[in-house]
Amino acid sequence: MLRFLSVPVLSLALAMPAFADKLPLSEVSDYLNDLKTAEAKFTQINDDGSVSTGRVFIKRPGRVRFEYDPPEKAMVLASANTVAIFDGRSNQPPETYPLGRTPLSVILARNVDLARANMVVGHAYDGTATVVTAQDPEHPEYGSIEMVFTGDPVELRQWVINDNSGGRTTVILGEMHTGMSLKNSLFNIDLHLPHNN
Repeated sequence: MLRFLSVPVLSLALAMPAFADKLPLSEVSDYLNDLKTAEAKFTQINDDGSVSTGRVFIKRPGRVRFEYDPPEKAMVLASANTVAIFDGRSNQPPETYPLGRTPLSVILARNVDLARANMVVGHAYDGTATVVTAQDPEHPEYGSIEMVFTGDPVELRQWVINDNSGGRTTVILGEMHTGMSLKNSLFNIDLHLPHNN
């Protein structure tokens, strides 16, 4: 489920912890909580090895929009606690899932607290970046998200979604722009349903 949102992190990154330069979980939590809006180009590596590109818009809490570049005609929206996957080649309604059942909800939560018991299952430094692997502590069966952060200043650079069916999707972010005004309509699933187009 939701393989569109997963990205593999280099496995070597988890094998070489250097604790002196690892970002503290409190600092990573503060960064995510301060991140209100963001926009970036992204490259997505899918579980089958295929590569997609596009642009992502984030408005915390709870909203994200992935616009995929041609030839793909796809869009993924999250808002109102729902994730919708639109296939532009189809006039069928989008596939929908509860946001809370996807590991992406960790980033989009109103209050990110990575120090919460059993939320973080991996915390390492690969010589360049801090890798934090997190899950919903009440529902680990929903999968996990591996987030890669650089420091000074702290910035989210990529994430890998490990979904509940064993799939991995990696999203590598380009230069991230933050603090802009993003209209709620950009994320409104109902506005993008086929009968409204």
